[in-house]
Amino acid sequence: MKLLVTGGAGFIGSAVVRLAVARGHEVVNLDKLTYAACLANLAPVDDAPGYAFEQADICDAPRVRAILARHRPDAILHLAAESHVDRSIDGPGTFVRTNIDGTYTLLEESRRYWEAANRPAGFRFHHVSTDEVYGSLGATGQFTEDTPYAPNSPYSASKAASDHLVRAWGETYGLPVIVTNCSNNYGPYHFPEKLIPVVILKALAGAPIPVYGKGENVRDWLYVEDHADALLTVLARGTVGRSYNIGGENEVRNIDLVRMICAHLDRLRPRDAGPHADLITFVTDRPGHDLRYAIDPSRIRDELGWRPGVTLEQGLERTVDWYLANQDWWRALLDRDGVGARLGTGTAAGRGGAA
Repeated sequence: MKLLVTGGAGFIGSAVVRLAVARGHEVVNLDKLTYAACLANLAPVDDAPGYAFEQADICDAPRVRAILARHRPDAILHLAAESHVDRSIDGPGTFVRTNIDGTYTLLEESRRYWEAANRPAGFRFHHVSTDEVYGSLGATGQFTEDTPYAPNSPYSASKAASDHLVRAWGETYGLPVIVTNCSNNYGPYHFPEKLIPVVILKALAGAPIPVYGKGENVRDWLYVEDHADALLTVLARGTVGRSYNIGGENEVRNIDLVRMICAHLDRLRPRDAGPHADLITFVTDRPGHDLRYAIDPSRIRDELGWRPGVTLEQGLERTVDWYLANQDWWRALLDRDGVGARLGTGTAAGRGGAA
């Protein structure tokens, strides 16, 4: 197949691009190259036959239209999004523009392209979303594809809105859409503002490791290469109009996750001053911090035969090893806007505005 992947220079998008190219697909990577994008993520496929890069904003309808006309993809994997909850608290306007307006523009241009091609039966518009659209769970229960939406952050609200747009374009216009909602991703090339890389890099620097609140928030962790495999599985075999929850089956409290990372670093890069866990520092919680996410992955397992292949222990070890071996990659990103700073306190109202 020829795939158009939006956001293919980001963390999850680049994993999808690398895997798709490795499996023989032609891939067009459409990315605006915002602060969180990194073309170095694509170094393994830069010279691969059938790979092309297009720098573009998904909100730019004429540009998107021209790219679709030039490359004529068989399917679209839509991953382009603003994704950091803390940044959405400080500057929600950027999230509304990219995640809602951008998805609308991409849907309209995809519909125009699909209809002009006489509605090919094999075309797919696969929208990649998050479990955060479901809100927060208590101590028990799991999100299913039928869980009502109850987003609690500007980020999750913008993703919920984009999910609804995709479903509406499927119902109203017949566009062959699929939606997937995943749990927290981690692994190689993870941008260094998210929890796991923050812990690794703070620990390596001997700096305080910030943990929100008491660290009791629970997340389900999905190794990014497992997620890429799941997305290509859904694209190939998923039912049009259906949604699929993709989970890692690795549920853990934040504080326990941080201690696991510290234990790996104690073994691989011990510090003279004592265990890395001594650096853990509890900080003021983020506003509206969801207590727990947990995914019921029964549908993708039962209908498509997919399950994650990497345990949390295995994935964390691989991730720590990767960061230790790729310092040039992450050091080049530390000077980007906001990286290393405490964001999401709610005190920077309007940051990012409507840009």
